[in-house]
Amino acid sequence: MPAFPAAAREALADTQLRRNLAHATGTIRAKRAAVVGEVAEWEELRLAGAAIKDNTLRRLDEHLLTLEAALQARGATVHWARDAREACAVVAGIARGHGVDEVVKVKSMVTQEIGLNEALAEHGVTAWETDLAELIVQLGDDLPSHILVPAIHRNRAEIREIFRREMAGAGRPAPDGLTDDPAELAGAARLHLREKFLRARMAVSGANFAVAESGTLVVVESEGNGRMCLTLPEVLVSVVGIEKVVPTWADLDVFLQLLPRSSTGERMNPYTSTWSGVTPGDGPQEVHVVLLDNGRTRALADEVGRQALRCIRCSACLNVCPVYERTGGHAYGSVYPGPIGAILNPLLKGVGVDEQTDSLPYASSLCGACFEACPVRIDIPEVLVHLRSRVVDAHRGGPPKPEALAMKTASWVLSDARRLGFAERGLGVANRALTRFGRGLLPGGRRALSRLPWPGSLWTNARDLPAPPRESFRAWWRRAGK
Repeated sequence: MPAFPAAAREALADTQLRRNLAHATGTIRAKRAAVVGEVAEWEELRLAGAAIKDNTLRRLDEHLLTLEAALQARGATVHWARDAREACAVVAGIARGHGVDEVVKVKSMVTQEIGLNEALAEHGVTAWETDLAELIVQLGDDLPSHILVPAIHRNRAEIREIFRREMAGAGRPAPDGLTDDPAELAGAARLHLREKFLRARMAVSGANFAVAESGTLVVVESEGNGRMCLTLPEVLVSVVGIEKVVPTWADLDVFLQLLPRSSTGERMNPYTSTWSGVTPGDGPQEVHVVLLDNGRTRALADEVGRQALRCIRCSACLNVCPVYERTGGHAYGSVYPGPIGAILNPLLKGVGVDEQTDSLPYASSLCGACFEACPVRIDIPEVLVHLRSRVVDAHRGGPPKPEALAMKTASWVLSDARRLGFAERGLGVANRALTRFGRGLLPGGRRALSRLPWPGSLWTNARDLPAPPRESFRAWWRRAGK
């Protein structure tokens, strides 16, 4: 993926995308505001959620060991994966061991993070997304653009065309005469997926939460596909980020109030599924849990950035972000788009690694709307500024950039009164010259200066360059006899 400015510029040219995003995010914002407004103690819930997450992260090693022991006691096999390669190898090994050639998936964001679908394909195993929006993205050979609604960039006419064109090649074809009515589209997806649910012998899931005290994994969803994936197959593999752990069921209660209101604008999720290991004769008879690091301990070591690990993937920050609403999620080049992606990706991958990741902390106006919306009070603007400083530090030692040269020059001038005086007199001369000759020398006068290539041109692309003063304050002071 290109750096964010280049990708965003391309997205801004897509008027259909901008209409889709504005409609969808506006609808979700309105629903969320209504149900959050019903809760008198909403701010207290936010504070409680943040405190639980912070306390858990301080003792994350202990809680993970407790979770592992509880899962093993209930018949689950626990695997530890340091990175994407190890996690994919575990899942692929289990699939090969059972001779399966397809798996069904639910809550697959973390598996998209590690590229599991592609890794399984290399071993001859096809992974089918079962969430409706994820199915649309997969059939359209597309990328997700939203945490909650991965196909938010598509309208229903586009979805109908994808179903009519692609469903037959992936299984049951779309019904003849399919229209773009939402109920018909959902019905076509239901028929298409039902065959996969009934046929699949292995499922792969993520998890919204993992309760350490009982070894319980939790998935909340709105379509019922999670319940099908978690109960019908013989083998279940759950890939879980290590930050998903909460110590107790009492802690989980707080998040089950925060998450649905912040994500789908509902008082509670239609489906909340919990499972703890293996239950003889009921559900999958072989359960594996892959506890994934993949940069999370890197983020945990960052005293400012670790608050990003509080994230419960509600997407509230995306729906209020003016940058995301205009560019969509693809411009962020990651499964984690929007404000949370702008901090989470550099924290997980590290800065100074590639230009695309280093561009993400700058993909923000720092308006603070994301912090106000976040149900666990992640101060995203604070982390963005922190990461910008780290990006700058990561590139020290190379050839100086124009911006750095401009800042060093300004520092040299401003650090000495005599040099500052000379500069002020020079600005006065420049003002008189521009006033007298500017329109002849440069079509457009002073406004044209803002279009000249110089270190501050990113600022002046959208603003006029201020006119230099005719007289400095010191000169005025002396002239006025003060």
